[in-house]
Amino acid sequence: MWLYILRLLLERPMYAYEIKRQIQERFGWEAATVTSYVVFYRLKQEGYVTTEWVESKEGRPNRKYYAITEKGRTLFEEGRKFIEEMVKNLFGKP
Repeated sequence: MWLYILRLLLERPMYAYEIKRQIQERFGWEAATVTSYVVFYRLKQEGYVTTEWVESKEGRPNRKYYAITEKGRTLFEEGRKFIEEMVKNLFGKP
């Protein structure tokens, strides 16, 4: 799941529910809410993402936005390369 999260955050900062919804819409699967928050916590603890509280308008609750760090970008690239190599090894070159 961490790879999906980092992929989305490459585009722009997002809040947790937005990320969860985007994963479902764009990648076709839905993770449990608890799982999502555990992954967010771990990514932040490891320095792959940062958070910022943004005040909402019109009386809505404030939202915590997640943004990818340079360390997170490096991790994403490593994950992407691993997946590409795994697919190549499983199915051969296209």
